[in-house]
Amino acid sequence: MAIQIAILDCDLLLHGRGHKTLDRFDIETVSDEFLLTTFGFPRDFIYYLVELLRDTLSRRTQRSRAISPEVQILAALGFYTSGSFQTRMGDAIGISQASMSRCVTNVTKALVEKAPKCIGFMRDEATKQQSKEEFFRVAGIPNVMGVVDCAHIAIKAPNADDSSYVNKKGFHSINCQLVCDARGLLLSAETNWPGSLQDNCIFKQSSVYKELEEQENHEGWLLGDCHYPLKKWLMTPVQYPETSADFRYNLAHTATHEIVDRTFRAIQTRFRCLDGSKGYLQYSPEKCSHIILACCVLHNVSLQSGLDAWTFERTDIPDQSDDGSRKPETVDSEAVRIRQELILSHFS
Repeated sequence: MAIQIAILDCDLLLHGRGHKTLDRFDIETVSDEFLLTTFGFPRDFIYYLVELLRDTLSRRTQRSRAISPEVQILAALGFYTSGSFQTRMGDAIGISQASMSRCVTNVTKALVEKAPKCIGFMRDEATKQQSKEEFFRVAGIPNVMGVVDCAHIAIKAPNADDSSYVNKKGFHSINCQLVCDARGLLLSAETNWPGSLQDNCIFKQSSVYKELEEQENHEGWLLGDCHYPLKKWLMTPVQYPETSADFRYNLAHTATHEIVDRTFRAIQTRFRCLDGSKGYLQYSPEKCSHIILACCVLHNVSLQSGLDAWTFERTDIPDQSDDGSRKPETVDSEAVRIRQELILSHFS
């Protein structure tokens, strides 16, 4: 005799029919202040995000009582900006903690799919020129395409005994390489590198390096700190400055390069799930990588929508200090000549 098994919706099981149900939650019934303080973004941006991801999220939830794209996005934003699946967050939108987790997974996948369109160097000439002018106004370095650096995001230890994620400070992390423009817009975000890898090693394996190294003609250069190799298309500080022009160039380089560190601080502060003070990301390295990339996509989408990249920037600087293992510069005579011409032309 066949036994019928009833498949129960976890939210119905937990809350019953008397609880505020999923499809009854209405974003219009809450205040702007509630949306901003609970989910980290204003109403208009949340509406924009819903339209951007609606089709993808609807396809992923073909159930009779499927959670709406609006509620999925609010659940994910709540996690990204608070860093936890708090009961308060689920209660605010009428779903269980288990459903919160599924919503974060769905929205994260949808945002990662948008990454190639939202993060990249492919921009029109007018936008590229405007970015160079904005960089030049910072400290006088011309033809800067972007600034590059790496930052660590703490994660829990992988289930497998994988020491590759243990960084120099002894905790497990993903080392993320970011490139941004003068406004903090991300041009590249590689969020899949184990924490034990040094910045220089990541850079030489990155898509940015491969793309620029293969180009014969370069429109300008990236700026990287002392951990990066001097290239025709990547300007680094003068490791042993001798002239006043060298020192002025190094000061200008530091002021301009700081934009990428400032951008990372803004992302980490807006998306508290990436802030180590809230605890480590409690997922596999692969899923952590996707969550970080999803936050990077949200950062770009919000900036492109008119929100200020620095609105939530914190004033304290996370410890990304030098490990003391600086290596002598690899001599690329052509790159040295280009940098010297830059110094003589603009900093003498």
